[in-house]
Amino acid sequence: MDWDYVEDAMKRKVWAVVGALPRETKYGFQIYKTLKLNGYTAYPVNPKFEEVDGDKCYDSLSSLPVVPEVVDMVVPPTRGEKYIEEAAKLGVEFIWFQPGSESEELIEKAKNLGLKVIHNTCVMLETDKRK
Repeated sequence: MDWDYVEDAMKRKVWAVVGALPRETKYGFQIYKTLKLNGYTAYPVNPKFEEVDGDKCYDSLSSLPVVPEVVDMVVPPTRGEKYIEEAAKLGVEFIWFQPGSESEELIEKAKNLGLKVIHNTCVMLETDKRK
């Protein structure tokens, strides 16, 4: 992984969190909330829920009101492929795989689609480093 991508992605202000959910004990919620609390515009993406933290939850990246600059993946690798393909079609620049959401196949697919890939680090950890 190119660690310069982490620095560059953290400067981007519009994020989508794929796998965000309304349960406060889950990483999908915690990551979404962390981004919001640190000044990012974040959109929750999860077809199973209508709201996350009082905000409208979207069922796909295509249904967002804007194209996110970074897509943060908090779903199992078996559910990630369609979101990677959708992100590439929309022109998203960065895909960030949270620990546990990546696989070698998904990483290679994302790179082959022209996405800048971040993995092996957590966005909450990287956000804390910048406080």
